[in-house]
Amino acid sequence: MENNRPGGLSALSQRTPRVADRRRVKQQIAAERVGRADADQVARREHRRHAATCQHLADRREIGHVLLEVGKAGAARVKRMVYPPGFRWSVDMKPVVGTDLCMHAHVGFLVHGEIHIEYPDGCIIEHRAPQIVAIDPGHDGWVVGQEPVVMIEFDFERDTVSRLGMPASHTHSPALGPSSVPS
Repeated sequence: MENNRPGGLSALSQRTPRVADRRRVKQQIAAERVGRADADQVARREHRRHAATCQHLADRREIGHVLLEVGKAGAARVKRMVYPPGFRWSVDMKPVVGTDLCMHAHVGFLVHGEIHIEYPDGCIIEHRAPQIVAIDPGHDGWVVGQEPVVMIEFDFERDTVSRLGMPASHTHSPALGPSSVPS
């Protein structure tokens, strides 16, 4: 089909009203029915109705004493995790998951509290809110102190490591020294 319309639009696309245009027309018709004084009220009511149908609700559950709220956002999941004081992965989650270490990568924002992460090579990393975190798979972790840890995480379920370009397991970069400094 040849396109001779200004701006490169086909006749079909010029005739098809956009959703926003249709919504505006509905609001105008409704406003004319109830009078101009109520036009703003009708627009607000329509906006609230539309917003309520577009909400992404999170599933809420508890696993190994961790409160987990999970929702989809595009191809990813967004999670709010609340770890109680005294939580330790090897004590609370190991019996549930059945692995010696947490094999999930964690990427997100530590909103509240402090956690320590320990890897099998003895490396311990401390995270204290507010802080962005990236935790490699193959770790134990525990809450420090008497405050819960609240973390917002983003993941792709089993594809988190590859999709976020993370290592499959914890490794150390070579220490900077005279032999590793570029000349």
